[in-house]
Amino acid sequence: MNSDKTPNLIIPRLIIGLGNPEPKYDRTRHNIGFEAVDSLARDWGLSWQENKRFQGFIAEGDGPLPGKIRLLKPQTYMNRSGQSVRAVLDWYKLAPESILVIYDDMDLPLGRLRIRLSGSAGGHNGIKSMIAHVGTENFARLRIGIGKSTEKATISHVLGRFTPQENQVILKVLDLSRKAIELGLKQGLQKAMSLYNNQSVEIGSNLC
Repeated sequence: MNSDKTPNLIIPRLIIGLGNPEPKYDRTRHNIGFEAVDSLARDWGLSWQENKRFQGFIAEGDGPLPGKIRLLKPQTYMNRSGQSVRAVLDWYKLAPESILVIYDDMDLPLGRLRIRLSGSAGGHNGIKSMIAHVGTENFARLRIGIGKSTEKATISHVLGRFTPQENQVILKVLDLSRKAIELGLKQGLQKAMSLYNNQSVEIGSNLC
């Protein structure tokens, strides 16, 4: 008997951006997850609604293709993000494998993104909270590189804002992220990984 060893396509139905909710954290490196889902909502014509049950803002609609997609911005602060995610999964009866979470990563240089289908928290408190509340590491993530600072302490770096030059890179990275996610929605995240994990944006690059 022939066995089909083709892996199941992983197509996200809930896309989560991680960040901190107060205005003082707006547009900081640590809040790049919020920026990413805000960008998706604008591009896809989705509107944010505050939901007390979910402890966050949620946007839902058809997105770039037919079939409902949901975006989530937990308002619990980074280290309790899992509470919000768990509430959404329970309410909509979604499996952890239907998640794609977007967040900052100091171990990736600025201009890089990396999609993984599972893995450890890698020291990120938002992912630690998600693993604790969801009960598994088996959910996809898209990490956006913010690089490391040789001059600032870690906290000062992640809670600092991008320079004007860095912001030009981030705008292109967010566009690249959208293209990767849209491909993932159409053909599975495995395909998006193969095409976008090795791409990068440099300061002054024309990549878009």
